[in-house]
Amino acid sequence: MKIEKKVQHKYFKAITEGKKRFEVRLADFKCKPGDVIVLKEQDAKTNKITGKKIDCEVLYKLNTKSVTKYYSKKDIDKYGLLILGIRKHYKFK
Repeated sequence: MKIEKKVQHKYFKAITEGKKRFEVRLADFKCKPGDVIVLKEQDAKTNKITGKKIDCEVLYKLNTKSVTKYYSKKDIDKYGLLILGIRKHYKFK
């Protein structure tokens, strides 16, 4: 399955440089290892999509309801959080 999500510029840059190999998301969508998550870069000031994107493969998924720093307790209670181990998705010919 292919899933499209927005990502802030600083995280997008860290992913494209290979420094960030995980993704934390509100668990309001379904995914599994092997799925492709297309991350679209958001401009830091305007939050508009820049047109840059990267295809990443979901390697591992962990759902947790214990983190309240980034999302409202109500949304965490409803969905939990996804912590995704990711890598750049390679298309072999």
